[in-house]
Amino acid sequence: MKFRFQDLTIWQFAMEITDEMLDIADILEKKKLFRFAEQLRGAAMSMTNNIAEGSGSTSNRDFNNFLNYARRSTFENANILIILHKRKLINDKVRDQLLDKLDKECRMITNFKKTL
Repeated sequence: MKFRFQDLTIWQFAMEITDEMLDIADILEKKKLFRFAEQLRGAAMSMTNNIAEGSGSTSNRDFNNFLNYARRSTFENANILIILHKRKLINDKVRDQLLDKLDKECRMITNFKKTL
């Protein structure tokens, strides 16, 4: 069985970002930075979770609301990455690559919403 969201490019790309963020969370946890790790996990999964949940909506309006949550999660993730960088927990390259991907995801969600 395949769910509708699995075919959505916005979900697939968000999943790629989420994977990378979860890897960082695992490293943070090994450093006993549990609060940072949990916050990052929750924010990262929020993008994919909201896209998936919204795709199961019975109306485009409802789906649009979930896409708004997913889009807002890109900003939350960007903020967390900036904090992690400021605390020297991630380097410039990791921060910049993930911020670029989050910006792209945000634009992709915005454009997808226009198709509903």
